[in-house]
Amino acid sequence: MPKGGFLAKFGHTRTQFLVIVLVILNAFTWYFVAFEILVHMLDTANITQNEILMIWTIHFGGVTCAVLVGATLSNRFISRNNLLSLWMFLGVVFSLVPTVIGTTLYVSIAAISLLFGVAFGLGMPSCMAYYADFTAIDKRGRVGGIIYFAIGIGTFSLLVVLLPSTRLVEQLMILAIWRGFGLATFLILGQKNRLKVTKSPSYVAILCEKPLLFYLVPWIMFCLVNSLTSPIFPPDIVSMSTIIGSVIAGLFALVGGLFSDSVGRKRVAITGFVMLGIGYATLGIFPENLVSYYLFSIVDGIAWGMFGAVFLMVLWGDLSRNMMPEKYYAIGGLPYLLSGFLGILVAPYVRELISKSTTFSFASLFLFLAVLPLLFAPETLPKKVIEKRRLRKYLDDVKKVKKEYERDSSD
Repeated sequence: MPKGGFLAKFGHTRTQFLVIVLVILNAFTWYFVAFEILVHMLDTANITQNEILMIWTIHFGGVTCAVLVGATLSNRFISRNNLLSLWMFLGVVFSLVPTVIGTTLYVSIAAISLLFGVAFGLGMPSCMAYYADFTAIDKRGRVGGIIYFAIGIGTFSLLVVLLPSTRLVEQLMILAIWRGFGLATFLILGQKNRLKVTKSPSYVAILCEKPLLFYLVPWIMFCLVNSLTSPIFPPDIVSMSTIIGSVIAGLFALVGGLFSDSVGRKRVAITGFVMLGIGYATLGIFPENLVSYYLFSIVDGIAWGMFGAVFLMVLWGDLSRNMMPEKYYAIGGLPYLLSGFLGILVAPYVRELISKSTTFSFASLFLFLAVLPLLFAPETLPKKVIEKRRLRKYLDDVKKVKKEYERDSSD
């Protein structure tokens, strides 16, 4: 039995739970902050628009290659724990590289963008696999929801509270120290793999699995819609939506994670798509109405919270079943990562060539269509878990009725 009172219901000891949360929290917050620092470098550098586009191509290309290579290397050529330690150490070193090579020349910024991409992508599949390996399938949703909530709080704290009041060199030092803290935590408290299998299928074999495709296709459609519609929103609306949506997303990541462990991942995913479809449909009908934007911000935050818990944290570990999860997380994570690059590429054209009403209406249509593959997708939460919890709820209801009956009888 796991020790730790409250943590026992998550299937972890205190140490396991702390390491899982901190390792993933440290990685995502490091990358989000590093990304914003890179954006600031590009905004202040004297380079052309084509050079900026090339730098983003280098960055996202580096992320993609690093993710695919890292998932292949893990436990085949290097143990997962050693890869994670190397990955976090590279994050510390690469955080300090800009202080040495400068941030004003095109070549130096291009090198920094590549290093930041590699420093995030190389160990991300192994990081998520570590979480899946140490978390029971019927507890994976609620733990994923807690992690996603913590990522939102951590990123907000670094970007809004800490970094704006510091210079670039100090920001990079904070970034390196924060990554070093993650490395130290993992080296001291991290545990060896509990691998039950060592089979790692090829990417082609994974992409031929129907259950994965039934979840992957809707996820790709959502990422495409999100990246294509983001440039259309007015800047003040984006700022407002980011603040409102982030708070709501964090809260509903907890709710979505909890429900995904009780009613199943599939229902939570379908609910998120339906809500987003309604939100975009409202914007399509009233594209200039401020109320519709507020409504969409709320709906978008709810959906992102659910998707963050289910699509980013849970599903790919579930679908790996008796296989190693690294490549599953690599495939499931890339649409989310690359959607940011697509948004950068299409932003100038979307703003100029397509009307808001048309774009939002098509977005709503595609999101409703994305539900169709989910209807054929199998539930990844084991049926016995769902039935057990349903029976437990039924027994609790029976006990309540019995108590009420005994109370009425005594009266």
